[in-house]
Amino acid sequence: MQYQIDIFLASLNQFWLQLVNFVPRLLAVLVILFFGWIIAKLVRTGVKRVLELMQFDQFARKSGLEAFMNSGNMHVTLSGIISQVVYWLVILLFVITGANALELTAVADLLQQLAVYLPHIIVAILILVFGTLLARFMNRIVFAWLHSIKFPQALAVSTSTEYGIQILAVFVALEQLGIGMQLIYSLFVIVFGAVF
Repeated sequence: MQYQIDIFLASLNQFWLQLVNFVPRLLAVLVILFFGWIIAKLVRTGVKRVLELMQFDQFARKSGLEAFMNSGNMHVTLSGIISQVVYWLVILLFVITGANALELTAVADLLQQLAVYLPHIIVAILILVFGTLLARFMNRIVFAWLHSIKFPQALAVSTSTEYGIQILAVFVALEQLGIGMQLIYSLFVIVFGAVF
């Protein structure tokens, strides 16, 4: 009986020792997360203002992507989406730091994979915006050139050029997101090259 009591007391003592060691680390992590939340909000505001100064939303409106997103009454801007992605990226970095401090390595590894993926979303959005702008610009250039030489199908060719570049931009954006589009991309290049 005494042996069982000793085992129980030893286990209880071990539990309290672990708790005493864990609580300060937990409090430190909560402080880290609090400051991480503040920094994330500041970074989000900063990114949004920089994008506004660069007139990024105007580019998005010209490309037609913003109108496409708002067709479902979402009422969002691309600068808002990018700044929100950056916000969550900063939050994730601080959560990963906290998880490592608590020795939750599995959680930290999972969150780190997610944090690595988020910048690809930003790059994909930029590819779509500037790819669409390039497509519209090339439409005008091709149409003006073909129209100047009296080519009868100037409008059809310039429109096809625009759509081709837009589709290519979508493929590149999907590739950036890690979606396996290599085969479709190769087929598109072959077909587009055969047509033109």
